[in-house]
Amino acid sequence: MLLAMVTTGCLKTLDYMTSPIYFRRSVSPSSRLCTSLFLQFKNQFISPLSHHSSPLSESSASDCSVNGIGVAGSKVSEGKLLQVVLVSPQIPGNTGCIARSCAASGVGLHLVEPLGFEIDDTKLKRAGLDYWPYVVVKVHSSWADFRDYFKQQNGEKRLLAFTKRGTNIHSEFSYKRGDWLVFGSETTGLPPEALHDCINKPLGGGTLKIPMVETYVRCLNLSVSVGIGLYEASRQLSYEQLQYDTETRNDARQLSFTEDVFA
Repeated sequence: MLLAMVTTGCLKTLDYMTSPIYFRRSVSPSSRLCTSLFLQFKNQFISPLSHHSSPLSESSASDCSVNGIGVAGSKVSEGKLLQVVLVSPQIPGNTGCIARSCAASGVGLHLVEPLGFEIDDTKLKRAGLDYWPYVVVKVHSSWADFRDYFKQQNGEKRLLAFTKRGTNIHSEFSYKRGDWLVFGSETTGLPPEALHDCINKPLGGGTLKIPMVETYVRCLNLSVSVGIGLYEASRQLSYEQLQYDTETRNDARQLSFTEDVFA
């Protein structure tokens, strides 16, 4: 697998996609506006990302690149109030959307193998648009590998599993700094070993569920579930991680759109 070529513990970021006009076959007036805004952003703020390191990453003496994937330092969790963990995600578009949400909310993203796609998958990059340079991603070879990594992290921390059979409603649960929000595969959910660690101490903090009508729908989309859980946790923490992330990147180039763009 491609990732086997990468040194363990490295962080991975993805290169910038080409013009967003690629995403639509027909170009309507509204899409022309979106395209114009994205091109304005690209030309004004973004240098070629093959030479652009993520402001959320830390450089390392072992920096390298494999097939367009930048690799930088190993402190993805440092300074992050919340973390998102995806265990064996299968659909690249979902992971790309989640990465975009992580960039917007200032949290770290962890991917636990096996994955259902290559890390440089076109659909993965497309779903993340041009926000990949601002997402710090760490890939773990297995749940056991992730568990070892988690144990080594400093400070108070706990694993919270989001599952259809969770014992706590996500909005009624009290989140705190150092929470790691764990989500399973789109097809099989969380593996038993992950659920065990999330339920039992000293690593676990419990299981959560997002209420829904199950008569017609089996489950929510993974990226939707992550968005709901992540922003409820962020709300309870008064969006503190957004303020922290802004302070740590006060010299970074910022988007300056004056209109809402939901591309």
